[in-house]
Amino acid sequence: MAGCPQRVPPRRVPPAGPAGAVSQRWPHARAKMEAPALLRVWVLAAMALGGSWATLPDHHVLPDHRVSSETGAVFVHELERELFQEAFVGGHEDDGAAAPITFQAHLRDHPDLPRWLRFVQRDPHQPGYLYGSPTAAEVGTHTIEVLAHNRHTYGTVAQRLVVTVIPAPGGEPPYRGEFLVGNRNVEELLPAAAREMFLEATASVWERDDIRVTNVTSALDRGGRVPLPIEGRKEGVYVTVGSHGAFSPCLVSATSPQSQLRCHQGQQPLASCYDTFAPRFAIRWCNLTLLQVWPSTPAPGPLWGPGVLEEGGDFQPPTEVPPQDLLPGYLVTLLVPLAAAALLCLLLGHLMCCRREGVQKRDLETSDIQLVHHTTIHGDTEELRHMAGSRDVPRPLSTLPMFNVRTGQRINPMPGPPDGARVPLLPQ
Repeated sequence: MAGCPQRVPPRRVPPAGPAGAVSQRWPHARAKMEAPALLRVWVLAAMALGGSWATLPDHHVLPDHRVSSETGAVFVHELERELFQEAFVGGHEDDGAAAPITFQAHLRDHPDLPRWLRFVQRDPHQPGYLYGSPTAAEVGTHTIEVLAHNRHTYGTVAQRLVVTVIPAPGGEPPYRGEFLVGNRNVEELLPAAAREMFLEATASVWERDDIRVTNVTSALDRGGRVPLPIEGRKEGVYVTVGSHGAFSPCLVSATSPQSQLRCHQGQQPLASCYDTFAPRFAIRWCNLTLLQVWPSTPAPGPLWGPGVLEEGGDFQPPTEVPPQDLLPGYLVTLLVPLAAAALLCLLLGHLMCCRREGVQKRDLETSDIQLVHHTTIHGDTEELRHMAGSRDVPRPLSTLPMFNVRTGQRINPMPGPPDGARVPLLPQ
């Protein structure tokens, strides 16, 4: 009825006593019972969430990129941010080009890059560079896996870089010069434009047209120190260039002993080509190194003798072995050591038995006066020993003990005036 108040059911009050106590503790017991079930629910939820994250469409794979490199020349590959930025999904349209991207690179099925390849990226807003100088030992195909991370959307883009290293057609340049550029970082000399400018300056100094960059290395990788955070301070880069022609007189004079002496004195070396690189490249001329490397001749292969089987032939072992006479070898092995041992025994017996002088021979070779003198001394000694053993006289006082344990007699072996220093240890 509308006018009647609603009836509120009475609240159940737990009874007093043990039953009431059990009913009051029931929520805690229920919580303890549900803890394993809640833990299983959390684990299943985490697994489901992880599986859903693994299947999110935030990871894209770009087509494989194939490049080639020659031995004896520097290899540089730029990881362009624009190429990877276009592949990200869910990025912000207003700042898509400004999104920070970090790159990671490693050899396929390996945690790190090959020993001849290096990676550098100064800032997430700058591109990354893979660079290195392959040698003849690295000829072949190398698969590099590159992974780009978007720091805003946490998306990833992967790409495989297939690098094919081939031998240089004209061979590696035998004449090489290493310059230390003090006003650049390594990523500033890796772009093609910067390397072309450096090659132009080097060609004018070297006076050759076949100059090419063979290696680029940061000064930090050669033991250099990190520069102070001051404007204009750079890490420094070692740039190695090579040519098939000899060094120019300017470069030779810069590495002469007179120039090295001036460098130790803190002066510039003797060279007339300082202004060629300035002001774009500040060359440390005291660190200039000129090398002349000639290709080593390969070791000659093995010479096959007449016993080498022809292609497709089968080895036919001999069916019969000619008999061999082993008696001479056995006699030589057994009788020669026995004969040597017998000769040694005969020689030793002759020396020990037949070469003895004896007492009679010794007495015959000794003079009579010496024999009489020796006999007299021997007889006198025996007589004195016999007399000393048969005498009956008291022992001297110096040999008597101060305290006779057997009789209890106390005798002073050296009688004299009584003084404090000669008082016996025990009272009289």
